[in-house]
Amino acid sequence: MSTSSPEAVKKLLENMQTDLRSLSMECKKKFPPVKEAAESGIVKIKTIAARNTDILAALKENSSEVVQPFLMGCGTKEPKITQLCLAAIQRLMSHEVVSEAAAGNIINMLWQLMENGLEELKLLQTVLVLLTTNTVVHDEVLSKAIVLCFRLHFTKDNITNNTAAATVRQVVTVVFERMVAEDERFKGIVEQPPPVQGNTNRRSVTTLRPSAKDAYMLFQDLCQLVNADAPYWLVGMTEMTRTFGLELLESVLNDFPGVFLQHQEFSFLLKERVCPLVIKLFSPNIKFRQGSSSAASPAPVEKPYFPICMRLLRVVSVLIKHFYTLLVTECEIFLSLLVKFLDGEKPQWLRAVAVESVHRLCVQPHLLRSFCQSYDMKQHSTKVFRDIVNALGSFIQSLFIVPNVGNVSAVSVPVGGSGSGPQSTAQGGPGPGGVSGTLTTQAAFEYRGTWIPLMTVSVQGSAKATYLEMLDKVEPPSIPEGYAMSVAFSALLDLVRGITSMIERELATEEEAAAEAREAQPNKEWQPSPGAHLVWEEMVGACWCGLLAALSLLLDASTDETATENILKAELTMASLCGRLGLVTPRDAFITAICKASLPPHYALTVLSSNAANLPSKAYSIQGQSVQIISPSSESHQQVVAVGQPLSAQPQGTVVLTAKNIQCMRTLLNLAHCHGAVLGTSWQLVLATLQHLVWILGLKPGVGGALKPGRAVEGPSTVLTTAVMTDLPVISNILSRLFESSQYLDDVSLHHLINALCSLSLEAMEMAYGNNKEPSLFAVAKLLETGLVNMDRIEILWRPLTGHLLEVCQHPNSRMREWGAEALTALIKAGLDYKHEPPLGQNQRLQLLLLNPLKELSNVLHADIRQKQLESVLQILQSQGDSLGPGWPLVLGVIGAIRNDQGESLIRTAFQCLQLVVTDFLPTMPCTCLQIVVDVAGSFGLQNQELNISLTSIGLLWNISDYFFQRGDAITKELEREEEAQQKQARERGETLNRPFHPAPPFDCLWLCLYAKLGELCVDPRPAVRKSAGQTLFSTIAAHGTLLQQPTWHIVVWKVLFHLLDCVRKSSTTADKEKIESGGGNILIHHSRDTAEKQWAETWVLTLAGVARIFNTRRYFLQQLGDFFEAWEVLLNHIQSAALSKNNEVSLAALKSFQEILQIVTPVKDSDKAGDALAAIGVPPVLIDPLSASGPGRPLMRSDSLVERLTRYNGAELQAPPPGEESALEDLALWWSAWNTWYRTGTDSTRPPSGQLEKLSFIPSQPFLTALIQIFPALYQHIKGNFSMEDLKKLGVILHGAVSVPISSDASPFILPSYTEAVLTSLQEAVLTALDVLQKAICVGPENLQVMYPAIFEQLLLFVEFSCKPPQYGRMETKHVANAKYNQIQLFAPAEWVALNYVPFAERSLEVVVDLYHKTACHKAVINEKVLQGIIKTLRMPLGLKYACPSESTWKLAVSSLLKVLSIGLPVARQHSSSGKFDTMWPELANAFEDYLFTKSSPPDNLSIQEFQKNEAIDVEVVQLISTEILPFANFIPKDFVGQIMAMLNKGSIHSQSPSFTEAEIDVRMREGFSKVCFETLLQFSFSNKASTPQEGYISRMALSVLLKRSQDVLQRYVEDERLSGRCPLPRQQVTEIIFVLKAISTLMDSLKKTQPENVDDNTWAQVIALYPTLVECITCSSSEVSSALKEALGPFKDFMQPPITRVVQNGDS
Repeated sequence: MSTSSPEAVKKLLENMQTDLRSLSMECKKKFPPVKEAAESGIVKIKTIAARNTDILAALKENSSEVVQPFLMGCGTKEPKITQLCLAAIQRLMSHEVVSEAAAGNIINMLWQLMENGLEELKLLQTVLVLLTTNTVVHDEVLSKAIVLCFRLHFTKDNITNNTAAATVRQVVTVVFERMVAEDERFKGIVEQPPPVQGNTNRRSVTTLRPSAKDAYMLFQDLCQLVNADAPYWLVGMTEMTRTFGLELLESVLNDFPGVFLQHQEFSFLLKERVCPLVIKLFSPNIKFRQGSSSAASPAPVEKPYFPICMRLLRVVSVLIKHFYTLLVTECEIFLSLLVKFLDGEKPQWLRAVAVESVHRLCVQPHLLRSFCQSYDMKQHSTKVFRDIVNALGSFIQSLFIVPNVGNVSAVSVPVGGSGSGPQSTAQGGPGPGGVSGTLTTQAAFEYRGTWIPLMTVSVQGSAKATYLEMLDKVEPPSIPEGYAMSVAFSALLDLVRGITSMIERELATEEEAAAEAREAQPNKEWQPSPGAHLVWEEMVGACWCGLLAALSLLLDASTDETATENILKAELTMASLCGRLGLVTPRDAFITAICKASLPPHYALTVLSSNAANLPSKAYSIQGQSVQIISPSSESHQQVVAVGQPLSAQPQGTVVLTAKNIQCMRTLLNLAHCHGAVLGTSWQLVLATLQHLVWILGLKPGVGGALKPGRAVEGPSTVLTTAVMTDLPVISNILSRLFESSQYLDDVSLHHLINALCSLSLEAMEMAYGNNKEPSLFAVAKLLETGLVNMDRIEILWRPLTGHLLEVCQHPNSRMREWGAEALTALIKAGLDYKHEPPLGQNQRLQLLLLNPLKELSNVLHADIRQKQLESVLQILQSQGDSLGPGWPLVLGVIGAIRNDQGESLIRTAFQCLQLVVTDFLPTMPCTCLQIVVDVAGSFGLQNQELNISLTSIGLLWNISDYFFQRGDAITKELEREEEAQQKQARERGETLNRPFHPAPPFDCLWLCLYAKLGELCVDPRPAVRKSAGQTLFSTIAAHGTLLQQPTWHIVVWKVLFHLLDCVRKSSTTADKEKIESGGGNILIHHSRDTAEKQWAETWVLTLAGVARIFNTRRYFLQQLGDFFEAWEVLLNHIQSAALSKNNEVSLAALKSFQEILQIVTPVKDSDKAGDALAAIGVPPVLIDPLSASGPGRPLMRSDSLVERLTRYNGAELQAPPPGEESALEDLALWWSAWNTWYRTGTDSTRPPSGQLEKLSFIPSQPFLTALIQIFPALYQHIKGNFSMEDLKKLGVILHGAVSVPISSDASPFILPSYTEAVLTSLQEAVLTALDVLQKAICVGPENLQVMYPAIFEQLLLFVEFSCKPPQYGRMETKHVANAKYNQIQLFAPAEWVALNYVPFAERSLEVVVDLYHKTACHKAVINEKVLQGIIKTLRMPLGLKYACPSESTWKLAVSSLLKVLSIGLPVARQHSSSGKFDTMWPELANAFEDYLFTKSSPPDNLSIQEFQKNEAIDVEVVQLISTEILPFANFIPKDFVGQIMAMLNKGSIHSQSPSFTEAEIDVRMREGFSKVCFETLLQFSFSNKASTPQEGYISRMALSVLLKRSQDVLQRYVEDERLSGRCPLPRQQVTEIIFVLKAISTLMDSLKKTQPENVDDNTWAQVIALYPTLVECITCSSSEVSSALKEALGPFKDFMQPPITRVVQNGDS
């Protein structure tokens, strides 16, 4: 409850009365005055209570009286009474009922008690209550009260002492609190400005209000006291200590900074009194040097005193903290002093408290900033901030270098020894085990054997001091080892943390402000205040060197993971801050430090060393890397976690990574990950280091560029502990995340990153030159990763990125290249896959940009790179083929960039791509690319590595042509649109449009390109390719040619087809004739293809056939072209040269093509009109015959040329042909051109070789000749109108020549029928057909053609002669076919030429002759030209040879033909006998009969009887012909002829047998029938017209008598011999003869009987009868054959057995 409530007041009054009663009771005996006063006091109180409503106010008014009894009580000095009084007084005070006067009295009374040393604690309590409950006490009273407390502080009693000290502190506080309260009260009131006079009077400060004045006086006196001067206000002070004074000063300054800052008077005190005081008191510490002997200095130097020194530092801390702005200069001095206290020569405790003080500053970044602004940034000022940081750094370094001169002297121990001194071992320093012993758990720093433990000294960010708080210690305390280091370490960390977080906060707010400003005014550029930036830069600039030196050293020395982490964090935050502020040198320096720490000690890394050289050379050279060989710290307390190979050009040993290295590496990763944006050029350092670490740890790049732990195989010397093995995935993950985070970098930073990676990669490339060591792929892999995550802005980094990767792809080291290509292709694929905004389809430029590097890869010569490139093209096609659009030319360019020196697999992959394009993507690509597709496909056809691909690519060309055909309209439209656009552009630029085959429309050009490509393939060196290409070319032209426009056909004919023919002809004629050995043993080559020449022959054949087919199928279309005639001539010329080539295959095929182009039905026109029309114009002369010698420029007029023949009539006046006649005329010209070609071909091919024949001379084959001849009939149909005798002669020469050509004996079994079969060869058939066609044409033709008949007969008869006399072919030796055939050995002998079996041919020709003669016997020309005589003359040969003929059939046919011809011809001859046209024929005929009937050849031995009889029947037929057709008309026939015939018959009737008959055959062999006919004819002829021809009768009579006489002789000789021989049989021959004679006799008898009796001469009869006795003589013969013949001979004699006629008659006759 409050002190003023009625209850409280009531209670107070009661208590007071009780107190007074007690007092009066106590004093009743000894002190009556007091008793009385007490009693009057009771009355007084009662009165006051009764009279006043406000009792408290009344009490206060009368407080002097109310208090009086108690004061008197205290004056008794009786303890009991004093205590009671003091308690009562306190009660009054606490109810604030003490007036100023009463208070004064109380204080005086207390003073007396104090001086008497009574109730000291109660006194202090009372004073305190008095001063704290109200403000009645001030001025002198107050000062007296304060002095009273001070005095009590210096009593001997400890409790009193301390209580008094506490009271003093409280009182001092109260004084200042009153002032603060007073200021609050007057806050709103505007005061008079204080007079400007100087404060001369130190006692009264008129300008201050009461409480302020008290405070001022108090503070001033405190300064006086500390300075050991007399106080002005605190009168009555007897003694004072400096330590207590400093403590009080510190507390006032610390608790009431506002007072000093708001009141000039107080500020003045600070400046004038406090600072000089502090500086003065510092002096002993400044001058003191530890270890310097006092004797050296003239006056003994005051030693530093710990309590004062420590308190001074506390004061300084407060001054700096609160009044820095007032005391700029003074603070500069303080700070400089502070820095000096850190010197190594100062006592340990002094350094410790100094470090604690510095730490206090370090946790106040704003203060530090102020230092920087006030000192470092001023021109002629000390660089205080820099010095503080540097001092800290030096301090830390000195701890490592100087052995501790303190309570514990830590001596440097070599590694392995134990640290001396109790601390080190107690705190777990290295025991005797040294490095190899257990690892210390104690956090510590170790450097070159100096081991300093690390303690926890304060919470991060607060400077909780230990020694600055030891206010009770008088002696300097002992500082544990490592304490100073720990504080300094914390101070460093706090400093970094504070500065960086402060600046970063401010940067963040600035950035926010900037963002807001941009939103508010987007157009206006926002300018930050430059001041702030300058301060930040200065701060960093001032501190970074010192920080870096200290942190690097600590980092090197640290053995504790947490400490290391903190150091690294500090370095990292500094690096990041420098980066943000754009301070490149310090940024790089910090990064370099982290990098060095990540790598093994003394690792040679040029980037870092060169960079370290750029740093300002400060005096902090205690860097682990620069002194000695290896700092023990680097290895002593570090767990080795990995051993690997260094990444360097020269192979070195292994290097060791410790846990700390890994920790640093993680920091580095962290730095790059979180602060990539500020790294700028130092990416180079970071990445270089990471690259080396990754290498040492053996991480290798995997898919997408992420690094994975490699297999142990790859780095045999890489040893990883399990500890690091678990870290590796994490590290590799962070590495990847680091590059993933590059997507958050701005463009500039990203460029820095890319540049750094590129230059790293360049180094790696340098290193990988000239050796096949595994290269470092870090940079390449990371370029890939970076590219992949920055796809959204790929344009800005594409060129540097891909430009570099392309260089990597050219590298000789295969692993390096492989990765370059992997990265590049992965990027391209990703780039194309990425969903760009706008999409690639609409952003043509970007698409081309992305694809361009793919094209560039084609320039790389390494096959593995090209393989990669092509594989990725395949993947791109599979994923993006539909959307490539304008990128097609690039992609196709890549596919088509194949060369023959690239292996098969490359070509195969590229080809897969092409196949994919052709099968799937033709419809999606722009039509302008189709031409490129054709070119690419063509180039695959032409490559010579892989035949199958060449062939397949030709198939692709066919597919492409099919596509063109199907999509023709669409393609045409698109191409024409494009063409228009291009022409427009060209016009604007003033250029002409230049594309192949230009005048043709664009779609046609596409076709022409296709044809031209196929044309190139048709002359490829490989036969299979040629064949395939040829077939495809002609098929496409045939299938799709209809799409082309007419003018384009002109190009096709001349530029494609004829050009191709020329090339092929040239190649074929120059081809090698060497035999090609079977390819590699696995392919057998057929003998018909075993030379290049033969292979080219096939191509020639195909090409010619193809062109001919096109001419044939497109004839009408082509004829509409202006120069069809020239084209026709060129084609014929090609056909001719092919037909005359020395290759059977080609020549035969040429004829086939010839046949093909001739099998064209032409519109039927009246041939006469055509002839006239042709004569009316000048048909251009035939093109030069390639075989003629005329010069290339001179058209060669041939005597047989159609033109000449036609123009002969017309002179030179040529007019245009009448309309409508052109085509017919044109046609005729074409046909005659063809005839000329045929004639030239035929002549040249059938002309026998002249001169002595060499082995190798070429002889045309049978099929060729056959084909040649077979062409004639078709050709003739078109030219017969003008076919002349001269042409016929030419034809004859060719036919004869063709038939005469021999064949090779090894071919004969296939062509020849076996000898005995009478079959014609197809050639012979063809020849006859040709003649047949001719004669039929003559037959139906006009009269004037019939003059040609004799010529045809002549030709045929020539062929008939071949039956007996085969033709000669030049001077060539030919064997007769029969010899070749039957002589078996011949088969194995070298080939020779064999004449054909001409018999069937001759015979067929003979049949034709007979037939033809049958039709034409009466024709004038036939009669005039003595055809019949020719026939007979020709037949004479086989007839004469008879059995000697090569074939028996020949003479038989000859006979039958003769008979037929004569049966037709003799009547004609008789009819014309008067004209004499047949005179020469008769003797020829007589000779023919003679030769045949009495042949000189004997029949073969094996002739059977039946055969013989058949032959005899033929002879009989001939005789019968004579008897029926000749003899009856003897009067029309020349006499000589008849005589010859008679002689022949006579000869026949007595023809003797051949000597070789067997007995059995004798009757047959005698040609009995023949003789009989002869007899009969002879007799008939002799006896018939005796009167008219006595001469003939005589001949026959004479012949008979000779016959009879001879018979008589033979018979008589036989009888004689028979008788003589006895039992012995007679010789066979004689028996035969007798038999023949007997038969002849019986024949004669028959004949005589049949003859008219008047025709027989008497003499003849006499001779016949005279034979009878001789015949009878023969009856005795033993031979049965003779007997039977005899029987027949005797039989007819019965007709003579009649009675004799009267003599008279006889006599009359005689």
